[in-house]
Amino acid sequence: MRFKLETSKQIIETLQRQLSKEGRTTFEILSPDIGTYYSGSMVEVEGEKYCYRSLKSWLDLSNILHCKMHLPQALPPYFAKLTFEALSLEDSFHHLHDAYEKYGVESSFAKINKSGEFAFEYYYHEALKAIDFDSIKRIINLGINRGDEFVAIQERISAKQFDAIEFVGVDYSVSAIEYATRVFANHSNVQFFVQDIGKLDASLGRFDLLITIATLQSVDSNFKKLFMDLVQQLLTQEASIIMGFPNSRWINGELIYGARVPHSKGSDLSTLIKDIYFCKKYLQQHRYRVKIFGKEYIFLIATKI
Repeated sequence: MRFKLETSKQIIETLQRQLSKEGRTTFEILSPDIGTYYSGSMVEVEGEKYCYRSLKSWLDLSNILHCKMHLPQALPPYFAKLTFEALSLEDSFHHLHDAYEKYGVESSFAKINKSGEFAFEYYYHEALKAIDFDSIKRIINLGINRGDEFVAIQERISAKQFDAIEFVGVDYSVSAIEYATRVFANHSNVQFFVQDIGKLDASLGRFDLLITIATLQSVDSNFKKLFMDLVQQLLTQEASIIMGFPNSRWINGELIYGARVPHSKGSDLSTLIKDIYFCKKYLQQHRYRVKIFGKEYIFLIATKI
């Protein structure tokens, strides 16, 4: 099967039929390397017209169809062969039901390394750029899991700066906290606690930076109340905030774009947008400067004006 002048709608419907039958489909396209064009441009090859689409356009389609796109095979001089393989939506940590070890070291979630995804790592480091670590004395991360976000900070600042800050990580997975503790065993300024984020121990004190990535939305509690309580009870007057809202799902090793809500068959950004807008408005009312950016993960960075 070779696509020539089919519309995007026709291609999507054709591939959906193939995938529903066999779970995998292979097809030929005009090579994305044939030149520099906008997707949708008409290009004539060997006396016939073809609709050009970039490699990114085909990658986007594989994501939309919840597929893994295998390495394209060149068919010189003008064409290429692509293979889409459907991902099993059930093979995902999102379907695990063990509340406390859903994110543990033996779980499907533990296979995920967010720092290995440019879509996460680039924007997280952009968020860290907004923080003046010389003025930070205490940092808390809610939903720390294996400690990856602290590792990223350690890579970004000097050893002297890192050792001058007290780091506190909180998670309700015992095995994840044990793992993080081993990672930072040589750093007495880094501590980890097994606690329910909705019922934090007041003895933790106050912090100059709150980091929470894809955590608050998963807590079995009123999101708005939980967020306001954290800002009021955990933070110092001049504290900063880094929040990461997941606009994606991890399936079969792939990061698939689009937030979902319970019982939704497809992507639904309504809850995501509502939660981000609430946090932004609340923080601005409390004299925070707020910036929002990202794609698969939407980051909210708040610093005091």
